Amino acid sequence: MARRKRKHTFDPKVFLTTVDGGRTLMNVRRDDIVFSQGNRADTVFYIQKGKVKLAVMSKQGRQAVIAIVGPGEFFGEGCLIGQSLRLSTARAMTDCEIMRVQKTEMVRILHAEPDFAEMFMAHLLTRNSRIEEDLVDQLFNSSEKRLARTLLVLANFGKDDTPQPIPAKISQETLADIIGTTRPRVSFFMNKFRKLGFIDYNGVLKINSSLLSVVLHD
Repeated sequence: MARRKRKHTFDPKVFLTTVDGGRTLMNVRRDDIVFSQGNRADTVFYIQKGKVKLAVMSKQGRQAVIAIVGPGEFFGEGCLIGQSLRLSTARAMTDCEIMRVQKTEMVRILHAEPDFAEMFMAHLLTRNSRIEEDLVDQLFNSSEKRLARTLLVLANFGKDDTPQPIPAKISQETLADIIGTTRPRVSFFMNKFRKLGFIDYNGVLKINSSLLSVVLHD
């Protein structure tokens, strides 16, 4: 009797935590640059630990933070759609462990493994939804609401019922770059939120669920 062929199993998480052909693990220290705007784009990155800030710089020297990504998220995936140069700079906000996957290996696994392709597609759809929400936020909401929403997102609000500390030390300058306002405005609103009990700060910034009232208030 012929032996039944053993079914192939593939675990995307194992793939993204195993150093092998086309995959290398990077240990990046806080404030180190992963890649710079204008660098050659030939790899995709997956964060195992830590947070990374993606920012763009205009010719006039103005900076805008376009995303903050954390554990379980990809970045640098633009190389898969023909971007030959990086459009942003990626800088570590904390000490990070990042898996670096060569473009050729990423393309191969996307074609070979449906489970991985499904996981990556879910990431892209989530990222696209977040970008749309950020655009609406920027166009229609006040800087106070934009700051409140940014703090809630950074604290992973909605994933737990308890107030969440923000794991990375985020400066008021960075918050200003994210929401498109000035550092003094951010300072004013942060003091206001603290007085109202929406946030706590004692070495670690902790976001209380009551901050949601700022986002929901018309």
